[in-house]
Amino acid sequence: MVTFVYFTEEQKRQANDVDLEAYLLRRGEKLLPSGREKRLASDRSITIRGNEWFDHETQTGGHSVDFLRIHYQMSFPEAVQELLGGHQGQMLPAAKKKDMPPKPFARPPSNSNMRRAFAYLIRQRHIDRDVLIEFVRAKLIYEDADHHNVVFVGRDEDGAAKHAHMRSTNSWGDPFRLNVEGCDPRYSFHYDGKDGRLYVFEAPIDLLSYISLHPDRWQDHSYVACCGTSAIPVITCLDRIARPEEVVLCLDNDEAGYKASRRMEEQLTEKDSLTIQRETSAHKDWNDDLCAMRQERVPGMTMEAMNR
Repeated sequence: MVTFVYFTEEQKRQANDVDLEAYLLRRGEKLLPSGREKRLASDRSITIRGNEWFDHETQTGGHSVDFLRIHYQMSFPEAVQELLGGHQGQMLPAAKKKDMPPKPFARPPSNSNMRRAFAYLIRQRHIDRDVLIEFVRAKLIYEDADHHNVVFVGRDEDGAAKHAHMRSTNSWGDPFRLNVEGCDPRYSFHYDGKDGRLYVFEAPIDLLSYISLHPDRWQDHSYVACCGTSAIPVITCLDRIARPEEVVLCLDNDEAGYKASRRMEEQLTEKDSLTIQRETSAHKDWNDDLCAMRQERVPGMTMEAMNR
C-alpha cells in the first residue's frame, strides 16, 4: 500500500523558505565564505545564500526543497518533511529576505609594502621568488592594507581589475579565503601566455605552485585559477587565446576535483579542435607537491624549520 503524504501550500512555502545555510551546518556540511554567499566545501561550484542555491558548473539553481531533492536524492515529500523538522518536529529557521542591491566591485586598498605577503608565499607556501615577482610586476598580486591578506587580481582585456580573491597570511587556525563582493566570475586570477595551451587550477596558490614546479618557459603558456570550480573563467580565457589548442585540467586530487574535471571536460568538448587533458598532483593539490619537494631537498629538517 502506497502512503500519500499531503502538504498544504503553506507547508511547501515554509519548507522552501528554510535557511539552507543553517540546515547544511546542522547536517555537518562545511561552508566557505564567498562574498555575501557561502560556498559548499564538498562541491565548490555550488554557492548558498539564505534559502537559495546556484550551481555555477551546471548553471542551475533553486530553493531549499530542490536542493535536497537534487543533492541528497530525496523525494519531494522526503525533502519537505525533512525541512519541516521531520519526525522530530523541529522547525528550522526561515531565511531572512535580502533585498539589498548588489555591491559594485572594488579592490581592497593596497598596503605600502608586501613583506607579509612575500613571507607567506615564499617561506610558508614555497612559491618561487622569481615567479612571484613576475606576477607582482604585472599587478596581479598585492597585499591589502587593512588585514595584510594576499590579494590575487583578475583583469579584463583592457587591463581593468574585475576580480579579486583574498587569502589570509596567518599560519594558525582556519585559512581565510574570499572572493571580493561584486567580482566578475569571467575574470578570475589568470596569466595570458603566447601559445595555445591553457592550464586550469582551482586556487591561485595552486597555479603559482605548478609554475614553481615547472618553470621552464612557463611564460609561453596561459594559466587560470577559477577560485572555485566554475568553467566560466576557463571559457573566457579560451576566447582570448588567438588559437586555443589544448586545455590541461589541473584540479585538486580529491573527489570534488574529479567531479569538477568531468563536468568541465564535458562543457569544453563542445569547442572544436581542442585537446583536453588532465594532470593530477601526487598529493591533494599542487602546493602540497611543492612543499613536499622542498622538504625532500633538506633531509631531516622539518617544514617549520624551513619556514624560519
